[in-house]
Amino acid sequence: MPTDFPLLVAELLVLGTATGFIAGLLGIGGAMLMVPFVTAILAHRGYPADLTVKMAVATSLATICFTSLSSMRAHHARRAVQWPVVVVLAPGIIVGSLLGAQLGAALPGKSLGILFAVFVAFSATQMFLDRKPKPTRALPGTAGMLGTGTGIGVISSIVGAGGAFISVPFMTWCNVKIHDAVGTSSALGFPIAVAGTLGYLWAGRTLPAMPYSFGYIYWPALAIISVASVLMAPLGAKVAHRMDIRPLRKLFAGVLYALAAYFVLR
Repeated sequence: MPTDFPLLVAELLVLGTATGFIAGLLGIGGAMLMVPFVTAILAHRGYPADLTVKMAVATSLATICFTSLSSMRAHHARRAVQWPVVVVLAPGIIVGSLLGAQLGAALPGKSLGILFAVFVAFSATQMFLDRKPKPTRALPGTAGMLGTGTGIGVISSIVGAGGAFISVPFMTWCNVKIHDAVGTSSALGFPIAVAGTLGYLWAGRTLPAMPYSFGYIYWPALAIISVASVLMAPLGAKVAHRMDIRPLRKLFAGVLYALAAYFVLR
């Protein structure tokens, strides 16, 4: 065991605690924090530069396998999950997530880092402006939902996110109530995460052996961040109900812009 393993555990505990609390407080996905900091942790420990972002993205998806279940359960208890929408979107999402993992693994590390920076900057702008699309139409038919699900899965799997940054605006635009859109998106995060994780495991099957990793999955981060974030997210949500979080969302948007700049400069 490396001599800095206790430090690694401490770093991942802090990251998981912060990720879970902020996700619950501000209603954002953990990937925006997890991917940059796991990338930095791996780079500091000498992992190949072209693999660090890919490993961070894949590990982020793997943690969502667990965190999405907790979120989905909470929204289902409030009857905020539209399961018919989940059933129609899920096949496309699974196909798209599997495909997105192959694309993410095939991209050069620098290109993937820039794509992630664009995703973070886009999400930060959404948070800063707090814009919500006006409902203008109904959900599309089966073919349209299949195509939409595929697109959500591809993009989410490439950046290691649960897809809410696309699926919530899409469903709101299609006259799904905002609370139902958020709840349904939480349920969609599970097939995105499972399919994306399996895709990255398959893509990384031929990688050389590296400490504490299997393919693109970094096991210490998966285990520690999953547990810490699941435990802290309810506390963040509880605090959110007691205060006006709009100023905090704008402040955090500035932090996200800085993280996006870090990826581009790096």
